[in-house]
Amino acid sequence: MKKKKTFSKFFDVIITIFFEFTIGIIANTVLLLFHILTFLCKHRPKPLDLTIAQLALIHLVMLVTVCFIATDTFGFGYWWNNLMCKSVIYVYRLMRALSICTSCLLSILQAITLSPRNSCLAKFKHISTHHYPCCLVFLWVFNMLLNIRFLLSIGATPNVTSHSLMFVSESCSLWPVNSLFRYVFLSLLNIQDISFIGLMALSSGYMVSLLCRHKRQIQHLHSTSHSPKSSPEGRATQTILLLMGFFMFMYLLDWVVFSSSAILWSNDPVSLCVQMLVGNGYATVCPFILMSTEKRMAECLIVRWARK
Repeated sequence: MKKKKTFSKFFDVIITIFFEFTIGIIANTVLLLFHILTFLCKHRPKPLDLTIAQLALIHLVMLVTVCFIATDTFGFGYWWNNLMCKSVIYVYRLMRALSICTSCLLSILQAITLSPRNSCLAKFKHISTHHYPCCLVFLWVFNMLLNIRFLLSIGATPNVTSHSLMFVSESCSLWPVNSLFRYVFLSLLNIQDISFIGLMALSSGYMVSLLCRHKRQIQHLHSTSHSPKSSPEGRATQTILLLMGFFMFMYLLDWVVFSSSAILWSNDPVSLCVQMLVGNGYATVCPFILMSTEKRMAECLIVRWARK
């Protein structure tokens, strides 16, 4: 009850948090439904479209689960049990991990698509198409196993007060675990994040170099009819570069404000509200960036409006 009174002082911030979640859920739903309709019209969807659809699905589930967490954290419900705590926290952490992996995969796929025929990445164009489903399955299984710790250490908060518990929400707590297991788990998470962000930075840098090289060639030929800005590949590359830049900015901001060793949230209301806004900002803004240059969505709306 005391915690509920504490959060009541930040009612406007809480409204902003739920408004962010709602906007993100709607945007990701629209993006996901659009790609589902696109897949129904195509027999063999491209890996890039499949990646965007998966990213929309991951962010949709992630924002829905964090709504449940926020509802319980801010004291709007006390109906969670042990199974509910384990399931919701595990799914949320799984979606966060998959968001990083899928964003990295999206950047790598676009770099492969943009690479010229004489490039060393050209041979991966056909391989990525045929082996892509196996890559997705591997990422899901790997992250499900890596985040299984939350199924083991998360549980309903007992009525007895204990200083060894770390409160995740009003009804859920993180139980103390063996120090060796904790360090191994944190090391694996940090190695995973650093590896995927490093690959994301390399692929983004490679795409920037290709675009700059192509622009110099166009200027040398004194022609702008085939400039990167006017080509679909160039627009898609610029969109993904913007998306990767925004992701790295939000990840760095989250890491700077809240230390990399922090697993979930602190008990301070201000820190908790800011972390929820920052930690889920990428999932909210991501679909808008992807839809901003998606001409197929605009064409569908124009066709539907013309028919009416």
